[in-house]
Amino acid sequence: MVPGACRRCNARLTAFLRILKDVHLKNLTLRGFKSFASATTLRLEPGITCVVGPNGSGKSNVVDALAWVMGEQGAKTLRGGQMADIIFAGTSSRAPLGRAQVDLTIDNTDRALPIDYSEVTISRTLFRGGGSEYAINGTPARLLDVQELLSDTGMGRQMHVIVGQGQLDQILSSTPEERRGFIEEAAGVLKHRRRKERALRKLEQMDQNLVRVLDLTQEIHRQLGPLARQAATARRAQSIQARVRDAKARLIADEIVDLRDRLNAHDESDQVRTQKTQELRVHARELTESIQLCEQREREADPRLTEANTAWRDLTAIGESLRATVLMARDKIASLDRPLDAPSGDDPDELDRRADEASAEDAELLRTVEECRRRLQEAISAREEAEQRDEEAHGTLSGITRQIADRREKIARLTGDVESARSRLVAAEAEENRAEELVRAARKRQEEAEKALRKTPAPDGEGSEDTAARNHSQASVKRDEARSQVDALVAREREARAERARWESRRDTLAEQLAPDDATSTLAGGGGGAWGGDDLGTVPEALTIEPGWEDAIAAALFPLADAAIVDGTANGIDCLRHAREHQQGQMRMMRAGDGDGNNEVEPQPRGPLPSGARWALDVITHAHSVSRSVTKLLESVVVCRDLDEVQDLLEHPDVRTVVTSNGDVVTGESLIGSGHSTSSVLSVRAQYEQAVEGARHALDDEQKASEQLVHANKVLDQAIRAANEALKALRAQDSQRAKLAEAYARAQSAAKAAQAETQRCEATARKVAEHVQWARSQVDTADERLSTSKDMEPAPDAEPAQQRAGEAARIAREAREHETATRLELRTNEERSRQSGGRARALRQAAARSREERSRYAQREDQRRRKLLIAQRVAEQAQYGVDVAARIVEHWEHLRAEAESLRQQSSHERIELRAALDAVNAEIAEITGLAHQDEIARAQTMMRLEQATARSMEELSLEADQLIEEFGPHNLVPDFSGEGDPTAFSRPEQEKALAAAERDLAKLGRVNPLALEEHEALSKRHEFLVSQVNDLKSSKADLLHIIDDVDRLVEDAFTTAFNDTREQFAHTFEVLFPNGEGNLTLTDPDSMLTTGIEIEARPAGKKVKRLSLLSGGERSLAALAFLIAIFKARPSPFYVMDEVEAALDDVNLTRLLEIFRELQEESQLIVITHQKRTMEIADALYGVTMRDGVTTVVSQRLADA
Repeated sequence: MVPGACRRCNARLTAFLRILKDVHLKNLTLRGFKSFASATTLRLEPGITCVVGPNGSGKSNVVDALAWVMGEQGAKTLRGGQMADIIFAGTSSRAPLGRAQVDLTIDNTDRALPIDYSEVTISRTLFRGGGSEYAINGTPARLLDVQELLSDTGMGRQMHVIVGQGQLDQILSSTPEERRGFIEEAAGVLKHRRRKERALRKLEQMDQNLVRVLDLTQEIHRQLGPLARQAATARRAQSIQARVRDAKARLIADEIVDLRDRLNAHDESDQVRTQKTQELRVHARELTESIQLCEQREREADPRLTEANTAWRDLTAIGESLRATVLMARDKIASLDRPLDAPSGDDPDELDRRADEASAEDAELLRTVEECRRRLQEAISAREEAEQRDEEAHGTLSGITRQIADRREKIARLTGDVESARSRLVAAEAEENRAEELVRAARKRQEEAEKALRKTPAPDGEGSEDTAARNHSQASVKRDEARSQVDALVAREREARAERARWESRRDTLAEQLAPDDATSTLAGGGGGAWGGDDLGTVPEALTIEPGWEDAIAAALFPLADAAIVDGTANGIDCLRHAREHQQGQMRMMRAGDGDGNNEVEPQPRGPLPSGARWALDVITHAHSVSRSVTKLLESVVVCRDLDEVQDLLEHPDVRTVVTSNGDVVTGESLIGSGHSTSSVLSVRAQYEQAVEGARHALDDEQKASEQLVHANKVLDQAIRAANEALKALRAQDSQRAKLAEAYARAQSAAKAAQAETQRCEATARKVAEHVQWARSQVDTADERLSTSKDMEPAPDAEPAQQRAGEAARIAREAREHETATRLELRTNEERSRQSGGRARALRQAAARSREERSRYAQREDQRRRKLLIAQRVAEQAQYGVDVAARIVEHWEHLRAEAESLRQQSSHERIELRAALDAVNAEIAEITGLAHQDEIARAQTMMRLEQATARSMEELSLEADQLIEEFGPHNLVPDFSGEGDPTAFSRPEQEKALAAAERDLAKLGRVNPLALEEHEALSKRHEFLVSQVNDLKSSKADLLHIIDDVDRLVEDAFTTAFNDTREQFAHTFEVLFPNGEGNLTLTDPDSMLTTGIEIEARPAGKKVKRLSLLSGGERSLAALAFLIAIFKARPSPFYVMDEVEAALDDVNLTRLLEIFRELQEESQLIVITHQKRTMEIADALYGVTMRDGVTTVVSQRLADA
């Protein structure tokens, strides 16, 4: 890479680091997240913040909260089985919560995040029902919005900034391709990969769409042939339909004329019938009046008849009701005349006497129950006393039995101890013999191992020289030099390409500015040649002006500074005519000459000018074609630098116009200028020519760089192949040395193992001898104790105690049986007492019920006698009413007969008048029927006329009058064959012509009336689909180009990030391993898109470089160095370290803390730790503790403490 490019990259990286240093996390608030049941806020300081606390207190939950709020979607990553596990699950004293919420506030004062806020708060809420919400500064957002907000800052869902407890193991166990993923995440390559994935998905969809469109295009092309044939048939049908339409029109017009004549005839007959109908209706009205008089008399007689009928019916109903009352009263008297039955049952006094006897018996039984209870209490006391004596006797017997058993057990135990001691002694003596055999065998194996070790050759020392390592080192140096040369040439080519693109962009922009805004551009673009003249270019192309005077010359030539050049006045006039015919804008043209080839103008003598001023013709060089025109326009024109010289120059006798370098034009009559400077067309032309020259030089530089890059790539390929061959040779040599070292180490290990085994066997033999002595002393001690125990006094006799215990048990058993008999007698007497009391109560209740029943019988008998008297009085009154009603009914029956006679006389007269009226109405109906039939015929004629008129509108789209006027019988009929003259209308001839046309139309078969339109529409659709296919192919090419661009971006970004990471890894490794050497290499340098990354680590004093050959602690430190190198190469605003130094000793911890201080200068650190020395470098300290399953936090700012 060239030095200038390095400086630009360093400047951009420094600016980015300065922005990231100002961005830091301010607050982290947890509500219901895991063990944080209550709202807990951690105010995070720039620098190092340590979170400390005992194991299981919830420190790592802070790390999980940071990852979760920034978009982590994996429940396993958050150490849970499912996402709902992050919600506080409750404790014995606190109920579970329904949601978890985390708020993260980021300081965005320098607008590093692409959002217009000085502080950005990202919130995430998860509900137990499964719903999840995101918010940015309180505004609802999507997960994609959060990811895009954090994508270019090193923060986001990849979470490479969070180094968990298993992160180092993941790096150590990862493949080279997986290690590449760490650098890609830090370099922001994943967003380009997502862009490529989206492009690939669109490409796949586009291929599917292209296949569908091609299928549809082929299908439409297949349909066009049959549809074209249908369209030809439709054209033939149109000509036949014209003949059918003419014949139909003439027949319908003739039919309408005939129907109108029939309607006129119907109107004349209607007038005669109308006059006769009026006479009959007058006579009918007279008869109707007579009928109405008869009906009036009937209506007057109807009320009297109705009144008589109503009275007769009412009185008849009253009489019937009274007779029914008499019958009901007589039936009631018959039912009440018999007395009620007297009640039966025992006498109440007898029942009371029997209840008293039962009460006396119950009292006697109660006294017996009390006596039984007294005797039961005496039996219980006797039983308790007997049981106590039985328990004392059995206790004495148990004590004597225990003494006898203890003595027997002690003797048996001592005997067992003697036997055990003797067994241990036998086993110890056998073990002593085996130990001696093992010592002899171990000494023999030691001698054999030492003999084998002396025969095995020792490996070379670490400091010995080897050709393969030297060759590999030299090849690696050459490869790195070749790669550096390629990188420098790639950067040079990239800069040359960018320079060329800059000059070409400027050239194209200036070319657009050079195009005139009016119709002159059509001439400048070659339009003149199209109108018959030669294309001579434009004025700016024909002039060459000294630098600095372009604006002055453009102002002097205005408005012809960017005019087109035409060959003669005649061609210019033709151009003006063409512009006027096509309504184009203004055209500005400069004439090239008169066509005689003499364009030169003799220069006029000019006097000297003051210093700083020059004649306009002296600062330009013009083409021969415009020499005459330019000389005439600029003659007597002077250019100067500023306005201070203008007045003096105007006084010069040969000066007509003065123009300043800024474009101000001053004459003796006018002044033209502007308050702000603008670039003239000639100035733009000069810049355009400069841009063309710059683009040409940049293209030459790019081609040279490309040629050198091709050569350098060949050299690099050779160097890489040589380095790979050297690496293979080195690995083969390392493998051979490893085998020798392994064999020597195996022999040496066997010798040491044999020596150690001999020492162990000898030590074991000594211990076994000591154990034999101890076992013999134990046997002697056990024999002595057994002899002493056998000399003790004999055990006491248990026979008397057993007899006393048996007698006490018999007495206690008899006392319990007596108690049981007494209890049974008590229960029997109590049951008899309850039965006697119940019988007495039942007898008294039966006596009370008998007395109540006798009282109710007396009351019912009294009520029966009163109801009998009332029924007898009702029967007498009802019989009197029946007699009176019979006399009144007879009177109203006579009045009803008289009214009915008068009504029948008036009805007979009305019937005779109605018959006469019916005869008149029948005659009127007959006339009306004839009129109706005539009306039906007229209506049918009218309907046929309307149908004909409707057919005229529906089939011919003509009004009836227009149809008659154009196609009526009075018009001549044309000959459609075109061979004869028009003839008079003949309906039969027209019907034959219509039938013939319809037969011709039927011969065509089924005709698609829309075939013409469908064929035209389908043709247009086919053309449209063909254009769509071309567009899809063009879009596919664009997508492939985008994919190539993305691959190039990914390759450039990864290459730069890898180089930076490799440089930082060397520095970090040297800090963690003083005097050590660390390097990152590519597994496939030829493919930067897929190559993996190998870690080479050589601690001080060792030759090995592979991670697999390092110790566990060294491998962990190498992995940590790799991570920190990524952090330093692509810094992030913050990093989270979760107990990464837990397994380090003091020396390595000191080195790691030094790395932390370096990271602190660029980023904010949040460290989960147990180490006191790590806490000492912290700027803020948070103590985390757990009480009753709930995490609480205490903070302290150490910088202020």
